[in-house]
Amino acid sequence: MPFAANTVLANSFGPRSGAGLLAKQAVLVVAGIAILAIAAKIRVPMWPVPMTLGTFAVLGLGAAYGARLGLVTVLGYLLVGALGFDVFAGSSAQSAGLSYMLGGTGGYLVGYVLATIILGTLAQRGWDRSVGWMALAMVIGNIAIYAPGLAWLGALYGWDKPILAWGLIPFLVGDAIKLALAAMVLPAAWKLVGAARG
Repeated sequence: MPFAANTVLANSFGPRSGAGLLAKQAVLVVAGIAILAIAAKIRVPMWPVPMTLGTFAVLGLGAAYGARLGLVTVLGYLLVGALGFDVFAGSSAQSAGLSYMLGGTGGYLVGYVLATIILGTLAQRGWDRSVGWMALAMVIGNIAIYAPGLAWLGALYGWDKPILAWGLIPFLVGDAIKLALAAMVLPAAWKLVGAARG
């Protein structure tokens, strides 16, 4: 039996109604928050700046979970960060919580929410089942992260500062790598699910 067009990876296994579904969703949200926190702290040596996996995790979870469950997960992650836990790429024991979130990274965190909704919506339309469509979804998701991120930097520090050099250009190489990786991983995961079901 083929999967419904509006099915995302998270809906392709386990209970689909009742208490079982709620329990599965709760586990997925907790696991997703943990994945986001761990991914934010992973730094891969890269030129011109190290590459973190935070955006990859945000966009991947958005696509795998769908818009609603993805949104709950990323909001839960932001809440954990707001409470002062060291879960963001640049946070630390000395700089965490709301004060950190309202600094230079604030706009990008807003972008995480937007990108999660966008990727989830596109995945529900089947974009995550094709390498080409998934690559385009990742481009759109990255734009949704960068747009409020750069706007926040400009408002915070002034548009006379080199905003693009601070908040965009150094990260493009790493983002291109993450885009290519996600464009292959999500469709491949669907093929595995289909093979297991068949």
